[in-house]
Order: sequence, then C-alpha cells, then structure tokens
Amino acid sequence: MSESKVSKKQQACVNRYIDKAYDRVNLTMPKGNKEAVSEHAKKRGESVNSFINRAIWETIERDEKNTGGQ
Repeated sequence: MSESKVSKKQQACVNRYIDKAYDRVNLTMPKGNKEAVSEHAKKRGESVNSFINRAIWETIERDEKNTGGQ
C-alpha cells in the first residue's frame, strides 16, 4: 500500500472543510472494545466511523419504530 504525503497547507484545507461540514463526537469506551469494534468494521469492509454512524442510525430507526416515533 503506498502512502501519500499531504502538505500542511492541504491538511489545513481539509481540516477547515471538516470543521464546516461535520460535527465531531468524542467517543469513549472500555479498554479492549476499540479493537473489537475496529475488527468488526474491517470484516464488513467499513471504517470504524462508518460502522458507528450506521449503528447509531439503525438504532434510532429501530427505536422509533418500536416507540411510534416518541
């Protein structure tokens, strides 16, 4: 796998875009869980971020269905 180098200016530009377009959430979990989550996501061909986002939205959808949107 080749590693591409990104200049500080390019990274700053990306960071500004991320700040404008995304909200950040600091997630903490018990030691050892991060590796389990990472391995699960990798097996499904997802990033950890994508997996966590999917898990959140599937849970919200399930909860709303079970409670009638309350």
